[in-house]
Amino acid sequence: MGKGLVLAGEPMGLLIAQSEGPLDSVSGYSLAVAGAEFNVATGSARLGHKTAYLTKLGDDPFGKLIARTLRNNKIDDSFVLYTKERTTGFMLKSKVSKGDPEIFYFRKGSAASTLSAEDVEKIDFSSFSNIHLTGILPALTDSTREAVKLMLKKARDAGLYVSFDPNLRPQLWPSQEVMVEYINGLAAQADMVLPGDGEGAILCGTTDPHEINKFYRGLGAKTVVTKCGPRGALVSDGDQEYMVNGFVIDKVVDTVGAGDGFACGVLTGLMEGLPLEKCVERACAIGAIQCTFVGDNEGLPTPEQLKTFMETHARRS
Repeated sequence: MGKGLVLAGEPMGLLIAQSEGPLDSVSGYSLAVAGAEFNVATGSARLGHKTAYLTKLGDDPFGKLIARTLRNNKIDDSFVLYTKERTTGFMLKSKVSKGDPEIFYFRKGSAASTLSAEDVEKIDFSSFSNIHLTGILPALTDSTREAVKLMLKKARDAGLYVSFDPNLRPQLWPSQEVMVEYINGLAAQADMVLPGDGEGAILCGTTDPHEINKFYRGLGAKTVVTKCGPRGALVSDGDQEYMVNGFVIDKVVDTVGAGDGFACGVLTGLMEGLPLEKCVERACAIGAIQCTFVGDNEGLPTPEQLKTFMETHARRS
């Protein structure tokens, strides 16, 4: 088994509407924690892997909730920084019975948005084997972009395997042109890129997974796995390209977090030394499981739960 996984991002307080309807009309919310990289970290830790999370939190109720949740999930919090000058971001999510939920963020000027290269300079990645980055943290500010740039360099110098999920958040970037240039620049430096076929339209000019994989292999990524929703994922690695079919589930409750579950499946499989096809099969399973839960990370499975799901659910043909 590999040495472990480092993630960096902005975890946020999550208020989930308890009834359906517009966010300005619901009467109650339940409290949880959200964040793409936080979801991957939670999934990795639940599957028994050494996992650390790098972020900056405010000294406030949401920051305390996140810190406690990290500890409860046995995620290493030694890379977590704190500030009394900024507050922790949070978000609202609507409840839906079909389709995607409405999301509203309160994250401008958050503690995590001040994460800097100076903060990263103090971090030692040498006791880990993998680092997973997304396009969200560098979208926040110039400061976080410099922090991510240094993370990538330090991870490379320490010999870590670098995976990257574009995880587009267009509303956070100064412009689409800046976003595309920066995201694709990061992808070019990764060992593995995990785009979605829908993201390909913006980043590569196509939704064809074959063309998306070709695009990122052309930029220099060794392995590209394009997520194709419930159909599964297209893998390009070396001279091989093949489709891994997704799993059939009875009902989609909420698709938020499915891509993060997918990333968790691929990365934990790699750290366990599984063949890449088996890693992606695991990824499809965890992505499917995530779609059956309302919360962003509550459904992330233990090894036993994952095994049971994969044994009892059919694959798409």
